[in-house]
Formats: sequence, C-alpha cells, structure tokens
Amino acid sequence: MSEHPQLSKAGFTNPPLRARQAAAALLLAAAASAQATSQVFLVQNSGWMESFYTDPASQYKPLVTEVVLAAVQPGDALVLASFNQSQPGAPSPKALLATKVEQASQRAAVQGVLAPLAVAKKPGSTALADTDLGEAVSSAIGTALGNKPGLVWLFTNNKNSPNNDQATSRRNREFYELIHHGAAIKKALAFPLHMPVKGRYSANGLMIYVFAIGDEGARDLDKLLRSGRLQQVITETPARLKPLDQDTVRLTPVKVENVPGVAFSTQANGVLRADIDAGARGATASHEQASNAARIGWRLENTVYPYTITSARLEARSLLAGAHMPILLGADAIAGLSPGKPQPLSSAMQLPVAHLPGKWSLDAVKAAGSAAVLPGAIEVKLSEQKLELSQAFRQRMASLFPGDPLPDIFTPPEQVQGSRAVLPLEVRIRYGVGPLLGLLGGAAALLAAAAGLAVAATRTRKVWVTIEGEPRVVHAKPGAVQPLHDRAGNKVAELHASMFGTTLTDVRQGAQVRLGK
Repeated sequence: MSEHPQLSKAGFTNPPLRARQAAAALLLAAAASAQATSQVFLVQNSGWMESFYTDPASQYKPLVTEVVLAAVQPGDALVLASFNQSQPGAPSPKALLATKVEQASQRAAVQGVLAPLAVAKKPGSTALADTDLGEAVSSAIGTALGNKPGLVWLFTNNKNSPNNDQATSRRNREFYELIHHGAAIKKALAFPLHMPVKGRYSANGLMIYVFAIGDEGARDLDKLLRSGRLQQVITETPARLKPLDQDTVRLTPVKVENVPGVAFSTQANGVLRADIDAGARGATASHEQASNAARIGWRLENTVYPYTITSARLEARSLLAGAHMPILLGADAIAGLSPGKPQPLSSAMQLPVAHLPGKWSLDAVKAAGSAAVLPGAIEVKLSEQKLELSQAFRQRMASLFPGDPLPDIFTPPEQVQGSRAVLPLEVRIRYGVGPLLGLLGGAAALLAAAAGLAVAATRTRKVWVTIEGEPRVVHAKPGAVQPLHDRAGNKVAELHASMFGTTLTDVRQGAQVRLGK
C-alpha cells in the first residue's frame, strides 16, 4: 500500500480535476477485479472534532486505523480522506491516501497519513472549519466511486453544521434524508461508540457510519460482517438505518412435532429440513388432505436494532416444488417485539406432497438408495408494520451525545410499513432401491423376450408334410418359402414358415398334400 502522489494534497470534490479523476480511476479499476471492493474512508477534522485531535488520550486515529485494516482486503481499492466543509482554496473531502491494497495489513501506511492530520481551519482565518456530512458522503459516492458499487465509511461526532449553522437537528435531518431516500445507498449501518475526550469541545461519543453503494456494495458489506473481522474491532451492535423493509424478523425453529412419513430437523446453518420417506408418501398425502400438518414452534426475533416493532400483522407460506401453501400461525399479529427479546410463535405447516416426485418417477430412479433434495423456503410477511426507536437506544444515545437530537432523527420513514423474511427450507425425499430394481428387472425381462424372439426368428424346425399319402419331414426356417414335389418331381405346393407356424400355398389342383402325418 503506497500513497498516491497526486492525491496527498488534493481533494476529490473540487479542482484540481486530475486528482479527482485519478482517485475515481483507481477505485473503478480495482472494482473491475474479481472479488475486489472499492472503499472510501471519510475522517472528520472540522472544529467540532477538536478534542478528538488534541486530547492526548484520544483513541480516534488508532480506531480509524484498525477499522480500515479490518475492512480492506488484498485487491481492494482504498481512498482515505479527511473532510469538513468545502471552501474556495480548501477542498473537502481531501484525499490522504489512494491505493490498491497489496497486502492484508499495511498499518504503517495508514498511520503515516493519519499522524499529521489536525483540525482544519477556514482559509485565511484562525476560525476552525465547519462540517457538512451530506457533502462528504455525496462526493464520495459521485466522485471517488464514480457512482459505482462500493463502501463509504464516515467517522464523525454527528454534528452537522455547514457555515457554522447551529441548527444541527435540521442539518442532521437533511443528512438522514440523504440516507433514507438516496437511491444509491442500499444499506446503511451506524456504530455508536463510547469515546470520551476533553478539549475546547469535549465529547463522550463517536459515530461510525458505513454506506453500501449499489446491490454489489450491499453484498460486500454483508460478506464483511459475516467474516467477523470488523467485530474484532467494534464490538457494539450496529444500528440499522437502511433498509427497514427487509428481513426485520428472523424465524428460528425450536420445537417440531412430526407427521407420519415426515421428520423435521434444524441444520447448523439454520435451514429447516424435512425428510420424507417415499414409501409412506401415499399415507402422508392422505394425512395432508385431512388437514393434518406438522406443528412447529418458532422463536420470532427482531433483527432491526435499534427499533422495536410496536405492531404488525403476520402471514406466512411455504414455497416448494412450484407450489405455494399457506402456513397457519398461532397469532396473526405481533406487538412490542424488541431487539434481543424474542417472542414464541406456533404454526401448522403442510408440505405439498402431491407435487413431489413419486417413487416411480425419473427423479426417484436417479436417487435410488439416497435422497432427492428439493430447495424451498418459508416466507413470513409483516404488513401494517409500525417501528419505534427502542428506549434502550435512546438512553444510550443520550449518554454518548448529551443534548444532541439524534434519537429523533433515527425515527424511521413513515412509508416503511412492511417487510419480508425468508427461512430456507430443504425437503429430502428418501427413495429405496425398489423402483430401480423393478426397473432393472423389467428391462431384463424385455431383453430376455427380445432374445427369445431373435432365436425363434432364426431357428430351423421340422415340419411334417404328407404328399400323396407319403409322410415327409421338411426343415424350414421362419420367413422361408420352400416348394414341395411329388414322387414324379412335379411341384404340388409351397410351404411358408413363420415364427407363428407354417402354411401351404399355391396348392396344385387335384394334388393330395396336407400338413402333418
């Protein structure tokens, strides 16, 4: 990882143009590589951040370093920039480092550009620089990423005050409008952290945002979270800002009562598996028709921290083998579902057995002695969903950002009223070797019959013929025509042989000839 010479002292929101183009070109080139992620890290250095830079005990720069190193991987494109508010002669954001990551850890390079970073001042003045969060994020998306997929990180004390505007509540609200309604931002998380610092402007907390740009960026962020690398640096649960209409709940099976011929189990990866004995399929189908279904007890969990689902209507269905079947729930509504406090939910579920391959189907023959696997899903829909910021989160924000209107700004948009959650379902149908053996036996019988026919079609057999009272033995092959003569050598008839017998044709008038002795 090495510092890009054209970006060390140039911003990517204002001239010089070559520097902006270089940063964008770097990220776009890396994005073209397989499995590469373009990432922009925005580090606030406006006047409100003074204590984070001047307090000797401040962990601000070390935290930024660790987050960068945890997030990037070899092959990723990285831009590390400071930001405040752009002014003539003082562009913001200002790129400190732009590179393609060559090794998993390049601590010295990141620390080297952060070490001299100080609180910015307005051009030609001793006044400290103001802050514009929306400008920084928009510039990172439009210029650094070139509106291509990637991740944008923002390190801030959450005071949005362009031109020294004291109405931080209104400015923060504008910032959250950008997050909620910006089409480019597919996923947004916030990490509120306890970081007390003392200086001209003392503070108790710091906020880290990460914005996933585009669907590919959202997949990259999910992959990073699954890896666990970020959680080794930030142990706080991330607050979800967007989306609020997807996967707001999670279903976990805790108890299953099986039906005849079907056994349910939960796999380590969370997949619900239904093992069906093909031999009992007929009985299972009759039970299904009689509305006898598996009774499953679930644990319904809220996954949209820091919001409480105050109320919502519930419905569920299974999707398998092209068939959609409703799932009967023990309750059609939920209330007061808070993060970390799951609620029990009972259900009765039927499998679309009539749509599954029968034991004499081609699928059964292919899976003889093993199991045919059909992927499916259980879908849960929440409608008329009402979200409310949890009290625990409000209290935490009040302690980290005293006097800040942040909790009110976290209020979800009014149009978010529904969501959908999907639990993977796997149906395994166990087939014995009976169908295969039956098929093989039938094939063997057909081959034997064909062989018998072939022998019969070519075998020579003896035929008794009586001509003028004299019995004779004639050797005939199926399909052959053989003339018959009397003692004087005159032709009296023709003998036609087939697989099914022999016949006399072209019998001379008055001749005494017959089959048999």
